[in-house]
Amino acid sequence: MTTIIECRPEPATPDLKAIKTKQQAAWSSGDYAVVGTTLQIVGEQLAEAMDLRAGQKVLDIAAGNGNFTLAAARRWCDVTSTDYVETLLERGRLRAETEGHAVNFRKADAEDLPFADGSFDAVASTFGGMFSPDQGRTASEMLRVCRSGGRIGLANWTPDGFIGQMFKTIGKYLPPPPGLKSPALWGTREWMEKAFRAESSLLIAESRHFVFRYRSAQHFLEVFRAYYGPMLKAFEALNAASGKALSKDIIELIGRFNKSGDDSMVVPGEYLEVIVTKR
Repeated sequence: MTTIIECRPEPATPDLKAIKTKQQAAWSSGDYAVVGTTLQIVGEQLAEAMDLRAGQKVLDIAAGNGNFTLAAARRWCDVTSTDYVETLLERGRLRAETEGHAVNFRKADAEDLPFADGSFDAVASTFGGMFSPDQGRTASEMLRVCRSGGRIGLANWTPDGFIGQMFKTIGKYLPPPPGLKSPALWGTREWMEKAFRAESSLLIAESRHFVFRYRSAQHFLEVFRAYYGPMLKAFEALNAASGKALSKDIIELIGRFNKSGDDSMVVPGEYLEVIVTKR
């Protein structure tokens, strides 16, 4: 009798440090704040869902230009706003100063937060922490710095929603490194349960929608190509023919989601809002 042993290749192990360096360069390019400010309502809704109270110590992780940061500060919380992109922190700082809020801004990596265990009453991230390469470590850090009985609030794009599908479309032209997990996992109940349930007394996940409103599909593409770092870098990496094909695919994607009924763009973008109460 002959025994046949099937040899399967070992799963690829991505170079997370190199990926993070590349991501940091992408988010530092363009001007994310131009896009980020349009998402302010998500930060406000998350702050309400978390039932923030005045005087609570709140941490915003991968804060970008500070949407949740401002929402928490407007509720008289003691807010620390973090990101690993200095220019984005500066935009958040200017917004806070304009509104007269005292916020602590600090450069920090979501995977290695420079805070003691249980330092915060509330920890949050809106469309930020989900993009960290080491997803499990980021979730663990969120849990570590949140006190027992405190809350973690997240807003993450779903795989089947507009933004999840847009990244999937880009991935056809620029595939992610082998072995790297999709950021859209954070937009699934299954992964949220796996990452947070063991250390939580309550986990609530609800589907929400942010509506992208632009003058047209072409206007959206122009804005994102110019200001949204990951898309800007994607087009820079493609030749003219591939760039033209990607543009066409994105315009068609918008057409499938568009609810406007006219030439403008009204696209609901699904995200998962998650509230975790730490055990």
